[in-house]
Amino acid sequence: MRTQRKYRAAPRKEVGKELAKLTLDSFSSLDSLQKLAKYGQIIEASSSGILIKFKRDDFVSKELRSNLSLDQLVGQNIFFNIHEMNLEITGKVARTKFLGKEGFVVAVDYTADAPEYWRECLMDLLPTG
Repeated sequence: MRTQRKYRAAPRKEVGKELAKLTLDSFSSLDSLQKLAKYGQIIEASSSGILIKFKRDDFVSKELRSNLSLDQLVGQNIFFNIHEMNLEITGKVARTKFLGKEGFVVAVDYTADAPEYWRECLMDLLPTG
């Protein structure tokens, strides 16, 4: 005779690698050396680029904080410093997206001089797109 279990087994969670939280110390224009944002969080990385999430308050310029669009950044050459890795990477803003109260997402394509080794490290630490 088979006995019924009184409690249902909890679904198993897939045990995977713990993803790192990487933040930016700065996000600046490579052309004018103007600091655009004082903080940001990297949310996704691939071999060709990176997605960075910014809150409205992260931007230094009042103009950037007050707009619903960051289209003026598209095409700009930028550089940023990843705090946890003490790494500076250069790129070009490919696109931006407004997320409402959450802020903005900025997609950056790496420049040719962005080290391949560090791109691979970022892909290992973060979700890939």
